[in-house]
Amino acid sequence: MKALISVDMEGISGIVHSSETNPERNDYQRGRELMTAEANAVIAGVLDAEPTADVLVADAHGTFRNLLPEQLDRRARLVRGKPRALNMLAGLDEETDAALFVGYHVRAGEGPGVLAHTMNGEILDVRVTGRAPDEEVRGTGRAPGEDVRGTAHTPGEGVRITTHTPGEDVQVTAATPGEDSRTTARSLGEIGLNAAMAGHLGVPVVLLSGDDAACAEAAALIPEAVTVPVKEALGMAAAVTLHPEEARDRLRRAAADAVSRRREIPPLSLTGPLDVEVDLASPHTIDLATLVPGVSRTAGARTVAFTAPDYGTAYRLILLLAQLATIRPA
Repeated sequence: MKALISVDMEGISGIVHSSETNPERNDYQRGRELMTAEANAVIAGVLDAEPTADVLVADAHGTFRNLLPEQLDRRARLVRGKPRALNMLAGLDEETDAALFVGYHVRAGEGPGVLAHTMNGEILDVRVTGRAPDEEVRGTGRAPGEDVRGTAHTPGEGVRITTHTPGEDVQVTAATPGEDSRTTARSLGEIGLNAAMAGHLGVPVVLLSGDDAACAEAAALIPEAVTVPVKEALGMAAAVTLHPEEARDRLRRAAADAVSRRREIPPLSLTGPLDVEVDLASPHTIDLATLVPGVSRTAGARTVAFTAPDYGTAYRLILLLAQLATIRPA
């Protein structure tokens, strides 16, 4: 059994401020230690369930050089540094049996969520329109405090998935055979973008941890996945957080449970062709983006768009746009 653990930083218990996630700020070292300890808890949980598992840990925050190698559980291998293929999911392939997302955060524009963003401060929104697989069982989202419910459909029918107003349920309805089953544009942050890339390779995301907003975002996309809220977001830089040791205990138990149930959790699948719109904060980034073949500026002042034949292509183009956003005018 092979597992990939992708570890971000903003959703780690105890972390609420950029001074704890930025290498140039004073609390960063403590943030690294908290991050590494939660990664170790999840490694231990995976190996509790599957003692012979091959466990890769992808450092998935900022520079991708945050986890402390000497403090990481020696039974796992660490994927560190950048640039690299698949970005936050480096090490993932078709042979991977389960992906686990640790320390993730809610997407830009949602919340309240601790340190909410999508990839970097320059990407304001990513909207993907695709075609739902005929055989897939999708779920509804949930209103805060309500259970997540799955909704199946008859094989051969189309499925129409509509987006929703924040806080309302995601509506899933069966389409009449022969009707177009294209989804409406759905906004995706790092949780959805990475889960869909894992799904493109046939890999289910079985666990996600972060604040309550991140867990709700994951539950709306993958109702069957195990979520572990390690803090309750009060705002961009405030939360009610579990004690780090309590968070680690919960993560270890949840990781073991999630890996044990991996065959019950379907991959998140977005089939092509896919229409993608990306809202960018900087006009300079938009100018650069239009130099990429197939990417065009839309009628809006801040949006670029492209069509991809499959999600793997879409994912790589989105990563490229995020990288272009780091270039400043000469």
